[in-house]
Amino acid sequence: MPSDVLLAHSFFMKNDPKQSSKVRPYPPLGTLYAASYLRDLGYSVRLFDAMLADSPEDFQTVLDDAEPRIVVIYEDQFNFLNKMCLKHSRDAACQMAMTARSRHCSVIAAGSDVSDHPEIYFQHGVQFAIFGEAEHALGELLQIITGRSTASPELIGGVALPKTGFPKGVRRNKPRTPERHPDVFPFPAWDLIDAERYRSAWTAAHGYFSLNMVSTRGCPFHCNWCAKPIWGQRYAMRSPANVAEEMARIKRLLKPDHIWFADDIFGLQPKWVVEFADEVRARSASVPFTIQSRADLMTENAVAALAEAGCMEVWLGAESGSQKILDAMDKGISIAQIAEARTRLQSAGIRACYFIQFGYPGEEFEDILSTVRLIRDTLPDDIGISVSNPLPGTKFHEMVKAELGEKDHWDDSNDLAMMFQGTYQTAFYRKLHELLHRGLELWRRSDAEGQLLSQELDKEWSELAAREASCRSTSPTSVRKTYVSVQAPDLTQRWN
Repeated sequence: MPSDVLLAHSFFMKNDPKQSSKVRPYPPLGTLYAASYLRDLGYSVRLFDAMLADSPEDFQTVLDDAEPRIVVIYEDQFNFLNKMCLKHSRDAACQMAMTARSRHCSVIAAGSDVSDHPEIYFQHGVQFAIFGEAEHALGELLQIITGRSTASPELIGGVALPKTGFPKGVRRNKPRTPERHPDVFPFPAWDLIDAERYRSAWTAAHGYFSLNMVSTRGCPFHCNWCAKPIWGQRYAMRSPANVAEEMARIKRLLKPDHIWFADDIFGLQPKWVVEFADEVRARSASVPFTIQSRADLMTENAVAALAEAGCMEVWLGAESGSQKILDAMDKGISIAQIAEARTRLQSAGIRACYFIQFGYPGEEFEDILSTVRLIRDTLPDDIGISVSNPLPGTKFHEMVKAELGEKDHWDDSNDLAMMFQGTYQTAFYRKLHELLHRGLELWRRSDAEGQLLSQELDKEWSELAAREASCRSTSPTSVRKTYVSVQAPDLTQRWN
């Protein structure tokens, strides 16, 4: 039977070399939320899940089978890979939109890149773009397209339309306030994914099966490089009971071995984490899980509750071992807090991992060495390394936009290209990426071979130091703050 709506996303793991090698595919959680929301409104929904598909040609097969009236290219709002606005994902989305239009479907697009650059998608067949949190706007828009409502699309908050006479040919309606009570959204439509295909991919590569969840939407902190095209500065928390109930359902129906909470910031308040642990225990819902958080949120109460709930790993936004760079980023944490969080998590039996960022304006070699020392001294269980990426809408982007060239986004998640004049050139940062990953692996070893290899690696660090001057950019960008730094959010207030 024909479907009312075909929901799709365009992140093909096969198009991203780094993700293909890691083999850690996650279902498109934001798209699954949209599917369950539309079902509650009475629409019949099909899904095209690009994650494990071969190419956009696979989309054509599903499109022909579903015969939808409406196609919604709905990028996963909870996966950092979509926030990065990668070229291969954008290209695939545009190809899919044109294919849908050739079948006379109405085409809607939503997501981070769509929020920033709707004009690109309008040039490739998209008729309506949704910027910001999309569920409510999508529901209202479908009511109009299907004739259930006679309202005008120009009156729907959070919707953009192609229209001459407006900047870049885009009419943006007024922004929409994100939902303050995310418990109103039904659980994701897990039945639409091929769970066994995900399970096979994970178990073949890693020996266990991981799925994704979120407990919150947004982030209230002010790191000036962090893009927030969906929720802005807003932050909304699901109730601990609601999250624990979904966790129990996933455990019962899909039987994962591990859960990744994809929240930008999990557990803003220790009391929420304590209540969550209680709700998980009451439902016997515990599954080993990983979260993303901040060093200053790893209080004694929070860490104890995380351990009780089943947390096995925390990824901390450490970013740098230089306080100067952390302050320039408006990160709002100290080096001492990073080390303290690592120790506290280790004592609780929880793996502590760092996100590290090189290339921020003003970072000198001594700042890089401070980061190396932080990692060598505290020995995190893992690290993820990137370079500063000026994403649209950020204060950081405003600082460096005059230095940007034709390349304004990465081709894939392993690109690591400098898109402005950093202190050093791209090849230098790629070498740093290699040495630091290798270094952590060796520094964590206590055997004789590890010590010998570590000494050999030290020689490579010395060689890099000897030639760092020759790797410098001709006119490195300096930090130019034209704004007053915002105070840290009041974590005692209600966030719903």
